[in-house]
Amino acid sequence: MTATRSGPGPAPEGGGPLERWHTGAGARVVDVVDWTATPRGASRSWFDAPSGRLATLSMGPEEGESVLLVPGLTGSKEDFSLVLPGLAHAGLRALSYDLAGQYESAAAGPEHLVPPRARYDYDLFVDDLVALLESRGGPSHVLGYSFAGIVAQLALVRRPELFSSLTLMSCPPRPGPGFRDVPVVGRFSVVASSRVNAAIVVWALRRNVARVPRSRIRFVRQRFGLTRRRSVTDAFELMQHTPDVRGILATARLPKLVAVGEHDIWPLELHRRFAAEIGARLSVYPGGHSPCETSPLELTEDLLQLIRGA
Repeated sequence: MTATRSGPGPAPEGGGPLERWHTGAGARVVDVVDWTATPRGASRSWFDAPSGRLATLSMGPEEGESVLLVPGLTGSKEDFSLVLPGLAHAGLRALSYDLAGQYESAAAGPEHLVPPRARYDYDLFVDDLVALLESRGGPSHVLGYSFAGIVAQLALVRRPELFSSLTLMSCPPRPGPGFRDVPVVGRFSVVASSRVNAAIVVWALRRNVARVPRSRIRFVRQRFGLTRRRSVTDAFELMQHTPDVRGILATARLPKLVAVGEHDIWPLELHRRFAAEIGARLSVYPGGHSPCETSPLELTEDLLQLIRGA
């Protein structure tokens, strides 16, 4: 079987007809982006979700087909600042939001639920996502990034009629302990507490272990100043119990995409296997865990192709 690819360079081993391999120009991170700025033509607002007020960033014509981009743990809506313009230019209405407890949605949490709960759990994040989807006036194309990929899967299982397509970007590729396959830290993650695991990751991000550009690390540190630590710790605990919904995803009759960096924190072979198990196309980009930052044009191109196919 032959893999399709963009740009020069060899196709990956083990590729198949559902696999797309990006090479060359996609491996870039621009150090001139002001991640705190609102993209030209975008608007900021708030959404009253079950867990509280969620900060949103949207772009594109109001009548456009709906696309919902959900950031991952310790992330924010701004992670899609380089993807929103391309979707809007294509006539789509794209929206992203900060998860409950994260960045400008830091005040949202389990204490606002009815009845109140003590911890952030999967139901909290799924209920917030479902409420946003219900507000869109019709089914949406949904991208879930990393932890939010798990949330998006659970929302699809619960309310499939709200989804036009599903993209899982840098999502844990196996059920169970989510970090066990991560090189180096994996063996410790299954024995360490969620508080310790969260502290290690936050420490690494604050100290820029991944060596992201200066403009990016300034923003990452700024949003950590607002993010509620309890939401991070609880979400790390949830990821140690990643549910197995592969069978349901495999039977879901909608376009599916698994989008990952060539050097993601989880091995590429596991992502390839996961995509095959759920009947999704696989797109691989240069770089690591954040294709929305390092290959935004290529990611947008793949999203548009998926949406047109739907």
